[in-house]
Amino acid sequence: MWHPKSALKLPRGGRRGDEDPQKKRNPLPQRPHVSAAQGGGSHAAMSPEQYWRSILPDSTPMPISISQLLGDGYPYSPAVGLPKRGDRVQIRYGPNIYGLAASQQFFKDPTMGLFFLETNLQSSKSIKLHFANMMAGTKFLPRGEADAVPFSSKDLQEILARFGVRPGSVDASVVKNTLLECELPANKGEKKACATSLESMVDFVASSLGTRDIKAASTFLVGKDGDTPAQEYTVTGARRMPETGQLIACHPESYPYAVFMCHLTEATRAYKASLVGKDGAAVEAVAVCHTDTAEWNPKHAAFQVLGVKPGTVPVCHFVQPDVVVWTRRG
Repeated sequence: MWHPKSALKLPRGGRRGDEDPQKKRNPLPQRPHVSAAQGGGSHAAMSPEQYWRSILPDSTPMPISISQLLGDGYPYSPAVGLPKRGDRVQIRYGPNIYGLAASQQFFKDPTMGLFFLETNLQSSKSIKLHFANMMAGTKFLPRGEADAVPFSSKDLQEILARFGVRPGSVDASVVKNTLLECELPANKGEKKACATSLESMVDFVASSLGTRDIKAASTFLVGKDGDTPAQEYTVTGARRMPETGQLIACHPESYPYAVFMCHLTEATRAYKASLVGKDGAAVEAVAVCHTDTAEWNPKHAAFQVLGVKPGTVPVCHFVQPDVVVWTRRG
């Protein structure tokens, strides 16, 4: 399931008044939910991969950012700890809760091109970037297992005990913060939810976009496993992705198993850009441009860095390799 239940109330048919014929050809999944304890039903026996194939068109390949999270077992180990964001800045925005979060971390390296103007996607432009995958080693739980585990800040002590996270530790604080963040209400014009399994992510995306004729895209490091160093990248080409006026971005959260904060946003444009690093590393990157920033906090780092005001020009950013961007198929 996606959590918290109180944060999201979606009609089964997606957007009201949407008579898109494509939607009729690709009816929404009925969001079956059968826990491991209940058993029964064809979906209960499906693996996450099988569920993906049963809901999404054959032409929707699974990005590496998702397939790397499939596997058995609970990956959390106190000796290793939770996935670390490090100096990564989570792209958060809004009038209150997200506006100030980015600036303190960002200005540790003012040369980093975290935010940029849409014109910088032109060929030959150079941007300093750092691509890192914080989810390496983390795994999704199958939906039956994920649904059997509490996911609420009021159940924090039970969650810590279940996964062997020591109360009072840094990891315990991170778990608490993730739960609280997942319980925050959506921004104006946004739908959001925390997906605790691949199946619940697929359901949220299909329901929110009003169709299952969708595609998933992530930034991809060509021929390379792991992270790349922070360095200058040159844009060698960029193309706009179709049907991106409304999209869903799913960002990973630090938690004992894979959890993604997914949010649907309006007034966006997404691009796929080919980049070449100073060391020759090739990256096929996804960039998202927010065309309406009028409601963002004026003190957001994006405006400080770019020297612009809310609501004046699109604000763009590249997404990290562990972020999934979902759009309707054009």
